[in-house]
Amino acid sequence: MTVKAKKHLGQHFLTDLSICKRITDQYQKHQDCKRVLEIGPGMGALTNFLLSRGDLDIHVMEIDKESVDYLSENKKELNGKIYPADFLKVKLEDIMGTAPFGVVGNFPYNISSQILFKCIDYRNQIPEIMGMFQKEVAVRVAEKPGSKAYGIISVLLQTYYDIEYCFTVDEHVFDPPPKVKSGVIRCVRNERKSLPCDEKLYKQVIKATFGMRRKTIRNGVKQWIKGKNIDHPLFDLRPERLSVEDFITLTQIVEKAIKA
Repeated sequence: MTVKAKKHLGQHFLTDLSICKRITDQYQKHQDCKRVLEIGPGMGALTNFLLSRGDLDIHVMEIDKESVDYLSENKKELNGKIYPADFLKVKLEDIMGTAPFGVVGNFPYNISSQILFKCIDYRNQIPEIMGMFQKEVAVRVAEKPGSKAYGIISVLLQTYYDIEYCFTVDEHVFDPPPKVKSGVIRCVRNERKSLPCDEKLYKQVIKATFGMRRKTIRNGVKQWIKGKNIDHPLFDLRPERLSVEDFITLTQIVEKAIKA
């Protein structure tokens, strides 16, 4: 039995086993996290190497019934640890409980950013994310301030994770080959437990300012400070120049303006 890649699920199966091994080798068990949830394992090319490490407790989540049937038949060591579910729709605590777990995968390109945003929601339970994305997304996540690639997802992920761009993967190592290159990144949870500002407002400020990224910060936050005589050096910069700490400071300024 083999599984045919399905375009509507964004499936591109890895055929170069050396890439699978490189991804597996670079999972660091941050915070001694041995439990791993692989998203979208397909026929288990990456899964095989994760299992072969011997020091990890591997669980897999797969939305494709054909892939689930294949894994159930061919990966007996995963008995009871194959979850036929949509990562974006399930409550992870219902499946993984409340103990920490890492997230690993050759992630479907069409939902990879959404996967990362959901991992942010579970950041205190997910100490490490290791996997492959469309290169453009991987670069954006890992990018530092000052670049055109630096954006909303860069700031939000880097608020809670330290990001490392590991390596680039060419198109020809997949079946079917995608039209773009891929990039592998590692995200490890940093020491920031909570924000010294309102988290919901923090997200709103980031999204509002990058929504007007060609204009200065002053324009992006005017909905909150309109009519108030507030001045700060950050207001004269464009959003791609601001670090995570700068956005925290900016949110604190906006908070004070709202309450004034």
